[in-house]
Amino acid sequence: MDTNVRPDTMQRITTTALADAFIAEQVAAIRAQVGDKKVLLALSGGVDSSVVAALLIKAIGQNLVCVHVNHGLLRKGESEQVIKVFRGEMNANLVYVDAVDRFLDKLAGVADPEQKRKVIGAEFIRVFEEEARKQQGIAFLAQGTIYPDILESHGVKAHHNVGGLPEDLQFELVEPVKLLFKDEVRVVGKALGLPDNMVYRQPFPGPGLGVRCLGAITRDRLAAVREADAILREEFDKAGLAGKVWQYFTVVPDLKSVGIRDGKRVEEWPCILRAVNTKDAMTATVEDVPFAVLQVITNRIVNEVKGVNRVLYDLTPKPTGTIEWE
Repeated sequence: MDTNVRPDTMQRITTTALADAFIAEQVAAIRAQVGDKKVLLALSGGVDSSVVAALLIKAIGQNLVCVHVNHGLLRKGESEQVIKVFRGEMNANLVYVDAVDRFLDKLAGVADPEQKRKVIGAEFIRVFEEEARKQQGIAFLAQGTIYPDILESHGVKAHHNVGGLPEDLQFELVEPVKLLFKDEVRVVGKALGLPDNMVYRQPFPGPGLGVRCLGAITRDRLAAVREADAILREEFDKAGLAGKVWQYFTVVPDLKSVGIRDGKRVEEWPCILRAVNTKDAMTATVEDVPFAVLQVITNRIVNEVKGVNRVLYDLTPKPTGTIEWE
């Protein structure tokens, strides 16, 4: 029997009761697979890795070693939330790695989008390998593989790191949610007690804000993207759009335009807002955000985000535009 194929008889997990049954089943399966050995997990704070972490904590407690790497490309407050939820509330065995300077130094002057992705991916594997070698007794690697990953990439979740680790660190895999779809993973996450803003977190690219700070990444422009994104998310939440819009974010390109600040001409960046809805990410429509909401967001960004003097709204559907800009 192919364990990477979802049985036709498998019931969709749509209720707390079904989620509880799934959790009990997986806790037993994890304990049977792992025994008293240790499991390593790269915990990004995204939905999939967070649910896997919560499941494994329930199953094996301190024998799960979570490694959270802050590469400087996360949204505002994300690393702090991971530490608060997993170390503070769930008593996780969590290793926090501050690699911000390391990543940003490697990315200095790199403008090509694909090259940025390669630098970020390769450096993450190096950092994760270093942390893995510091641990004793690790025999397993947990991954947040979900069923669409198997369908789309023949069982290998390319943006996770088992494929990039050196041969002597090829741990046995633990993939407890690999037969679930994303909506089912969210139901399980709720049943495990994870907070809504983690369970219902919108999609976020693997390279993080690195693909929303267009061109060569600079620390000041990266800070502008992060602060503007936080304002956008806060105002969408206030306006009741957070649960309605599939994905929304800010982009700051590497160009400047003339503006006026404190009565003087200044050259500062524009900030682009993007808000789209989609069912499969193959096509996307643009959310019709009320103009009054856009005005509030614009006013806050140009007055609160250093270096930004214009706010633009991207009206382009997919196709012809992609969802992300890079």
